[in-house]
Amino acid sequence: MKKNFNKLWYASYGSNLLEEWFSCYIGGGKPRGAYRTYPGCTDTTAPIASKPIKINTKFYFAKVSKTWSGGGPAFIKPKINENVSTLGRMNLITTEQFIELMKQEIIHEGNLTIDFDRAIKDTAFDLKRPESWYNKLLYLEKDEGYPIFTFTNMEFLTDEINPPNEHYLKIIIEGLKETYNLSPIQIEKYLRSKKGITCTEVEGQLGELIERGW
Repeated sequence: MKKNFNKLWYASYGSNLLEEWFSCYIGGGKPRGAYRTYPGCTDTTAPIASKPIKINTKFYFAKVSKTWSGGGPAFIKPKINENVSTLGRMNLITTEQFIELMKQEIIHEGNLTIDFDRAIKDTAFDLKRPESWYNKLLYLEKDEGYPIFTFTNMEFLTDEINPPNEHYLKIIIEGLKETYNLSPIQIEKYLRSKKGITCTEVEGQLGELIERGW
């Protein structure tokens, strides 16, 4: 894991858009309304900085999550496409925090080796864990001299598209409000077209969920 940096930007696009939720990955704890308690990182220092980021790939919901009562969690396509964008939020954390965050996300207790130099060179790095839902690291660009990374599945899970659980979706909605200060109409427009929402019952419930809040 040769690298010449000790900090990086972690770009999120799902529930970690919301600071209250993301803070449990760093400091440990059980987020409001969660079914799972997160152990947190060895270094519980809060992110040095946080800011919005637009990730150039498509956002969707897929798989059946026990954590989210059978709903589909958020993913992005593993291929970058400059013609589309996903609304994200990035936090400046240490590389060690990022590795421990990923271990919590994929529920892995052993060693997790990430070749950051290879990820930057190839713009991606496969974790060699095909059983994990989030098994591909994507390098996006640099900001203030630090690399930006996010993760998703190594495949576009087109055969496993699944609507999100209501509570999970409300966390994302609150994260969009917090990160971008979007209006209810803007949030509804953004989410309505996403696979896993469009042409499902959830699409018809969006307006109510956004107005109701978390």
